[in-house]
This record gives sequence, C-alpha cells and structure tokens, in this order.
Amino acid sequence: MKKKIMTLALSATMALALAACGSGKGSAGGSSTSSAVSSSVQGENGSSASSSVSDGDSGNGVSADSNGSAESSGSGKTLETITIKSLNANKEEVDLEVPYDPERIAILDMASLDILDSLGVGDRVVGAASTSLEYLQDYADNENIENLGTIKEADMEAVMACEPDVIFIGGRLSSSYDALSEIAPVVYLATDTEIGVVESVRKNAGTIASMFGMEEQVDSLMADFDGRIQALAEFAEGKTAIVGMCTSGSFNVLGNDGRCSIIGVEIGFDNVGVEANIDTSTHGNEASFEYIVEKNPDYIFVMDRDAAIGTDGAQLAKDIMENELVQGTDAYKNGNLVYLEHPAVWYTAEGGIQAMDLMLQDLETMLPA
Repeated sequence: MKKKIMTLALSATMALALAACGSGKGSAGGSSTSSAVSSSVQGENGSSASSSVSDGDSGNGVSADSNGSAESSGSGKTLETITIKSLNANKEEVDLEVPYDPERIAILDMASLDILDSLGVGDRVVGAASTSLEYLQDYADNENIENLGTIKEADMEAVMACEPDVIFIGGRLSSSYDALSEIAPVVYLATDTEIGVVESVRKNAGTIASMFGMEEQVDSLMADFDGRIQALAEFAEGKTAIVGMCTSGSFNVLGNDGRCSIIGVEIGFDNVGVEANIDTSTHGNEASFEYIVEKNPDYIFVMDRDAAIGTDGAQLAKDIMENELVQGTDAYKNGNLVYLEHPAVWYTAEGGIQAMDLMLQDLETMLPA
C-alpha cells in the first residue's frame, strides 16, 4: 500500500522527469540479459548468490513472477533474480533479492561505482551522485547519466524518474534506505573493520560481480594487492604512527575503527592514536598538537578532509600541521610527515578496487627507492 501511495503522489513528477532521464536508456539498454540463472552462483573469491523465486509483488520496485524473474522498469525486458547479502537500514546483513544482470543502475555510492567501473559494466549506469573523483568524472560529466544528488542526500524524484533496476548506496544514505527501496532493490555495502579494508573490498566486489556472473574477475583485479601490502607491512614493522584528518582548521586523530584503518590494521603501523580509547570511526577525535608531541610517533599520516570535499576557503592541511610543535617531533625531523595524496579517494571511495590501488600508491611513497 505504501508503495502505491508514493507512486500515485509522484506520478506527475515522473511524467515530466522521464524525458530528462530517457536519454540514459541509450547508455544502458544495449547490453544483453541473461536468460537463466543457476540455482547457485559461486566465485573463486568465496562470494555467493542464489537464484530466488517470488510470487506476486516483491516489494522492491520490481514485479517477480513464479519463475524467479523480474521486469526491468526501464526496458520492459524480463530479468532473472538472485539473492545476495546486503545491509539493511539498521546496518544488519540480510538476504536481498536483486535482478541478475541488471540493465539500469542508479549509483549513490562511489566505492560501488568504482567496482562497477572496474568490472566493465559502467555503461549500465543511468543515474549517479556527483563526485570530485577524477577517475570517475566520466559518470558525472555524461549528459546521458542523470544527476541523482550527492552521496549524502539523494534526489528522490531523479532516482525514481531514471527507473533503475537496482540502486547502490553507502553508509551516508542508510537513513534513506527504506524510501529508496520503494523505487528498486537497494544494495547497501560497507567497509567492515572487523575483516579489514582489503577483505571488505574483496567481499563487496564479489557480491557486485555475482549480480553479473563476473565473480572470476575479482581475484585478477585485486591480484597485486596482497604483495604490495606485504611489502608495506614489512616496512611498517616496529614503527609507531599517528593517523589523522585535517578538518575545519583542526587535526582529528583516527583510530583503527574507521577511515584510514588500513594503515594500522593491514599495513601494521602501531597506531598510538588508539590509546585515546574512544570511537574515532567517523571524523576522529580532535587532538591538541601537544598530544602529538607527547606521543612523538615515527610517522604522522594526514588526510585533508577539506580538500577531499572541496571546502571553499579552507586552510590547507600543510598550513595546519607544520607548526612549531609538530616540527619538533621525530616524524617531522625525519621527513615522515606523510600527506595522503588522494584525500577524496580515502574519504569518499574507500572500499573500491581502483581506490585501493590509489591508497596503496599514497603509502608506497614511504618505501625506499
């Protein structure tokens, strides 16, 4: 009933907006649709997706018949469905029925767009959130791809008008999960610090790949990551670090429970910032420069949040960090104050395959030539 009320209320808006989004069909409609899905899709990376059969209304913006198929809202073609693991609005992992080999994709999460682009199915994207990421600018600049707002605030009317078969979101839009689910199935993936960033990328990439029957590509796309991380880990052994983020003129310390956690977890620097014993997963904990002097780490890693999100008139991270107190630390004296060169990647796309490559590049600047 809720879905029908919403559809009636927005029907007039859809009629006007469809014209704006209709050109996007040309970019997505040319791909072929799989005629059948096996009862179990299993990839070498360990991710799995099972075919699913539903009767009547699936409750996710697509109608499923007794053969486990769903009609694509944009093309009118019948799409097979599979069941994957995804998070719900409460950030709980649940089973989710989604179209197999979807033709029309709405993207509101940059890590998922990164993975789709890596798999070579970016031509299915009919709508995307705006982004400052250079390597994904083709999606932001393409006139055939509708602008769906930002990764923090979706334009619900634009999403509906694009008639997606599936919608991808990240944690910033978890509060919009239920509303978006009225339009199409919502795939919500995130980085899990319990298993680490790298394994989260592998898991999430496997989930997305299973929707297209491309699971075998994931291992090859990530083939060199383990070796590069091992080289960094050997270098980091026995070294201390403070990891932090510059934002609004201050320096916030980050622990091993959120952003940039790869530095302390997979790479293995002894992150002395965790001694604060607080939740630093979102924006960290503002720290005095006296704290940095007290800990006197071997390395200081800095991510510039203001640069990542393009804050006008923001103070540069270098101007914030290179003060008299920090200049007295061993890290600064030994040239070990490391500014992460791709802050927008670390802040908005952590969890993507190409993002992982760029993040490792930023850290590899420490290694001896």
